[in-house]
Amino acid sequence: MKWEVMVALRYLRARRREMFVSLIALIAGGGVAIGVMVLCIVMAVMTGFEEDLRDRILGFNPQIVLLSHSGTMRDYPRVLEAVEEAPGVTAAAPFIYGQAMVSSDNSVAGAVVRGVQPERASAVVDVQRHLKEGTTEQLGQQMPVTTIIDGKDETIEVPQILIGFELAKTLGVGVGDWINLMSPLGSPTAVGMVPRVKRFGVGGIFDSGMYDYDSTIVFMSMADAQRFFEVGDKVTGVEVKVKEIDAARVVARDLEKRIGYPYFARDWMEVNRNLFVAFRLEKFIQFIVLLLIVLVAAFNIAATLVMVVMEKRKDIAILKSMGATNLAIAAIFVFKGAVIGILGTVAGILGGLGGAALLERYQFIELPKDVFYVSTVPVRIYPENFALVAVAAIAICILATIYPARQAARLAPVDVMRYE
Repeated sequence: MKWEVMVALRYLRARRREMFVSLIALIAGGGVAIGVMVLCIVMAVMTGFEEDLRDRILGFNPQIVLLSHSGTMRDYPRVLEAVEEAPGVTAAAPFIYGQAMVSSDNSVAGAVVRGVQPERASAVVDVQRHLKEGTTEQLGQQMPVTTIIDGKDETIEVPQILIGFELAKTLGVGVGDWINLMSPLGSPTAVGMVPRVKRFGVGGIFDSGMYDYDSTIVFMSMADAQRFFEVGDKVTGVEVKVKEIDAARVVARDLEKRIGYPYFARDWMEVNRNLFVAFRLEKFIQFIVLLLIVLVAAFNIAATLVMVVMEKRKDIAILKSMGATNLAIAAIFVFKGAVIGILGTVAGILGGLGGAALLERYQFIELPKDVFYVSTVPVRIYPENFALVAVAAIAICILATIYPARQAARLAPVDVMRYE
């Protein structure tokens, strides 16, 4: 062990008349620990919110959407085959998007219709996992419903669809009831454009946990969607699922090269760019703001070292008289401040890890369900986030030691001996 380290460790052990300086050092280390702990917990919670939102969005949306500049896609079987053969792709399915009005005997609402193949309904987007009632195999199957025709109760058969929990609540319907879908495009007749209205049966209800989805999306079989929107044998595009979520952009660019014009691909990061950029910006700003707590603690370390330098003026003069260099004197105080910062950082990391683990396991903080899309605080613990906090905290603490160490190194032994 170098003598500079031995002297620095000796200065960490306080004598009776130096208890006040040691108390300030202890407070500075505690400030670092508290700042690091809070920062680690906030980073874990913010990462949890971001990933939980991402999982919910991707749980009900494709990771890549392949579309055509012409608006619709006629040769989708060829495109589908090419997509499935591309590296990084695990599943693909054609789809139809369209907007419609949904009505029941109780209410009217707007909806987004997603036409899917029943056998592929859960290949790209796991619809079955979110179903509270019914199955995806019921899409397009005929359902007998009772309605009033010419003042009489009549039983007719209508194709089944799946609707969201919030939409079902708005319309006041459940499984086995019927609803009307009206297309805003309409059909040309002798008296002008007449809206296309078709009756469907509610075969299932899903709950994605996202109000925007549960209140607007309607799933129907692709054949029914093609007839309802009168698009013939064309589709809107192809949904794609990839092996690695973070590689979606690379796979999307590869698909564009493979299939060529007029097709283009949009990945989930591009579609939801504003939302996730806002999340990352918020997390970064919170990281910077909470890092100021560590900065305040680092000023306490600097103040402690300044007081130690004033207290140890005679020791510094003697060491310099014995041949100690300015660099060696500075190293003593840098090492002492670094020890305080490192011990505080380690304590903060352990406290942050324990606090985040408690939040993740026991979930004792409840959130209002009418405001947030989750009922408890989501937590994700990643070692790299904790390492980033530790490196930043230790770097700030070491930077705080530079001024006191520099002042100690510049101390002239002659001046100390003359006046003291």
